[in-house]
Amino acid sequence: MKHIKYCLLAALFMFMIGCKKTSVDGSSRKSFQESINDMASSLPTLKQVKFNEALYILKTFGVEADGDIAEIAALGKLLDGKKTAEIFAMADQVAQKNGIAWSSTAPPSLGEMNIFGNEIASEKDPNDVDAAALNIVVRNIAGDSLTGSKGLIVIPQLVDNNGNKVSFDGAALETIMEISSGGNKISTSKNLMQDPAFRGFTIMYSKLPKEKIFEDKIDVKLSVKTTKKLLQMIKTGIPVNGNALYTPPAPVASDSTQVNQNPEVNPQTGETIPLPAPAKNTADPKATVTKFLNNLSSQNFKAAYESADNPNWGSYDKFSNPNSGFGSVKNISVKNISVPYNKDNSANVNVTYDVTDKNGKTTSLNVTYGLKAVNNNWKITTYKINN
Repeated sequence: MKHIKYCLLAALFMFMIGCKKTSVDGSSRKSFQESINDMASSLPTLKQVKFNEALYILKTFGVEADGDIAEIAALGKLLDGKKTAEIFAMADQVAQKNGIAWSSTAPPSLGEMNIFGNEIASEKDPNDVDAAALNIVVRNIAGDSLTGSKGLIVIPQLVDNNGNKVSFDGAALETIMEISSGGNKISTSKNLMQDPAFRGFTIMYSKLPKEKIFEDKIDVKLSVKTTKKLLQMIKTGIPVNGNALYTPPAPVASDSTQVNQNPEVNPQTGETIPLPAPAKNTADPKATVTKFLNNLSSQNFKAAYESADNPNWGSYDKFSNPNSGFGSVKNISVKNISVPYNKDNSANVNVTYDVTDKNGKTTSLNVTYGLKAVNNNWKITTYKINN
């Protein structure tokens, strides 16, 4: 009889083990949580911590939703049917994409956490950072003497009542940056602040659309969420380098070298009269670029500006600006110039030269100038630094 009792208990135990879910059930919040708990309980202790970290990474950066409830619902749909190994692989990809120093194979780094937020808190919550306020540090990303700064680095810092940086480690503080200009929101970025050495966010001007930037200034709002607080700060009127902002390619405009593309028909024979070939520009594009560089070297910025039709350079005032434009050029020494492409009234000119700015700093550049034919002459329309 005792033997039968033990057999029944063993069978019941095996049945309970067999009922544990091995993949995510995202059909409802309850099913999602139960399946996640079943999958975590089958892992070793340290792996359980990493599993919860992976879920946190995916909830924070892998789905687009507002608020914890919406994020968990979106995460359930994203992970429905996924097994543990697949979840770790997805978290690795999301962490790498967002520049987060996290790996599923590394030791636990974000502290104990639960995305459902209904477990008893651990003895020490690494996200319970005692900070009084948020400070924002903005730094320029250096460019060359011709084009100026290429972007900004925005670093949020947690500070105490005296304005001193707060010391903490092992945290996973959700940090959000919103960029706007003229009252219009442009973009939102997320990251994790794990300690005071947080590198912040990088804003590349080439990613900001010029038509959305008002008066070459942006506003930045930063939010850092600790266990007990949501710290926020807005820094307004941050100047940007308008010459480096993204501008879509200008539409191709017709000029005097183009001909009517509607073919004519001979009324007597009914045959199509061949269209005359477009007149080829006989001027030398290399001469235009050489003249442009000579004018820059002699500080004749007006003449240099008039030889170009590049929307990225903006107005003459921006073009000749001594801080962010070509106005900083003191001397140019050309080493090599060639024309690798010249066809259909467009051309590319490659130039290698040394440019010295007014502070005496010399930079070696390899630049490709794009040109188009206008009235049997050439205009510089694009400018690309190759190194």
